Amino acid sequence: MYSFNYVKAKSLQEVSDFLKSNPDARPLAGGMTLIPTMKARLAQPSHLVDIGGLKELQGIETKDGALVIGAGTRHGDVARSARVREAIPALAALAERIGDPQVRNLGTMGGSVANNDPAADYPAAVLGLGATVITNRRQIAADDFFQGLFTTALESGEIIVRLSFPVPKRAAYEKFAHPASGYAMTGVFVADTGKGIRVAVTGAGPGVFRWNEAEAALGKKLAVESVANLSVAADGMNEDLHGSREYRANLVSVLTKRAVAQLAGR
Repeated sequence: MYSFNYVKAKSLQEVSDFLKSNPDARPLAGGMTLIPTMKARLAQPSHLVDIGGLKELQGIETKDGALVIGAGTRHGDVARSARVREAIPALAALAERIGDPQVRNLGTMGGSVANNDPAADYPAAVLGLGATVITNRRQIAADDFFQGLFTTALESGEIIVRLSFPVPKRAAYEKFAHPASGYAMTGVFVADTGKGIRVAVTGAGPGVFRWNEAEAALGKKLAVESVANLSVAADGMNEDLHGSREYRANLVSVLTKRAVAQLAGR
């Protein structure tokens, strides 16, 4: 790990000002990705600005038909929240299966979404529910936020403050987890928003994406048979020693059917 300076922020404005004047500084919330990256010497920030304790990034509330969650909220808190379980049970269930207990007790929703790891779970929920990412500068629709491998619409110095999830009629998340890391080798989030069906896939490709063909079929009839004969192309899927492109493409189909079966059974 390279040397760096540590700064504990007292307010969101202080963080914003500091990042503007120190372009090589990085905000630190849970550190579940940033710290290992630094240990491997793949990142060399000049400063780590600790935002983990900022009250402005905390809180879970329902407001105007949406579930609003502070970006600094830990995965474990999302999983245990009675408010989340009541409003969007699938989101609580997703958070409950992230990584391991250490990751769930330290990692934050905002950090995961900002990092946009191709195998992260939260991006599937954000995109699947058509959430809004609220930063210290603006509001960004989920469909405009994720831009590929570790890439988002966030600009330099821009920080996620909270995320607003429209409460769906029903939703389900199915995941095939890596046995060691708990990351999603493939995960599928299906949501009946009341205005249509959204299907978001994580883990299978270089970034989270919507499966438009499945959305169209399920929009006509929300049933497993609607997607029984659908498949995604293996071209462009992730491939590693844990699974081929074809394997992950098949997982997309299998997990979509499982998620739809969950919804149909409720």
